[in-house]
Amino acid sequence: MVDDYLSEREQAEALRNWWNENWRWLVGGIALGFALLGGWKYWETYRTQRGEAAAKSYAALEAAVTANDATKIEQQLSELAKEHGSSPYVQQGRLLLAKSRVEAGKLDEAIALLQAVADTSKDGELATIARVRIARLLLQQGKHDEAMKLLDADKAGRFAPYVRETRGDVLVAKGDTEGARTEYAAALAADADAPIDRAALELKLADVGGAPAAAATQASAVEQP
Repeated sequence: MVDDYLSEREQAEALRNWWNENWRWLVGGIALGFALLGGWKYWETYRTQRGEAAAKSYAALEAAVTANDATKIEQQLSELAKEHGSSPYVQQGRLLLAKSRVEAGKLDEAIALLQAVADTSKDGELATIARVRIARLLLQQGKHDEAMKLLDADKAGRFAPYVRETRGDVLVAKGDTEGARTEYAAALAADADAPIDRAALELKLADVGGAPAAAATQASAVEQP
């Protein structure tokens, strides 16, 4: 900024000139820094408060579901979706309410709630879980073909084994034991940490004439075009 070989007077003059030319940028930069810091703290506080409000609203929904207060349930879910539409609590609330609707035997209402999760969730895995649950409810209603349309294992990621198991259940209901055997085997051939109950799945495979030890061989049929 200042040449070391200049005299003290020349250095002082150079510093004054530099300051006169640059003070606005320095002051502006400092002000901008404080503004950004203040804005970040405000955003953090706002986000925390919104998260706490969403959690409180979800807790109220849980209480309404536990009390089986239909009016309160609808009110709380509507408020949660309106005020905190982007919060994961909205989807969790729909899943919670869908579960209560299933327990009450109101399958169509449960399907509508799960469909909302599948259609609007930004979490792909949560959307997959919702679709599988819809498929299982359609299976209970005897709507086998509709259920199968929702079960695309190729797009299910780490939940593919869960999807294949459900496909197997639907095929059993349709009387297609060979197809079910292939699906169960494919599900069992997945990684050990796959989200499935292997013991129950092995029993299902045995019921359709398959053997767990031959699961890998059976699974290869699914990969064929």
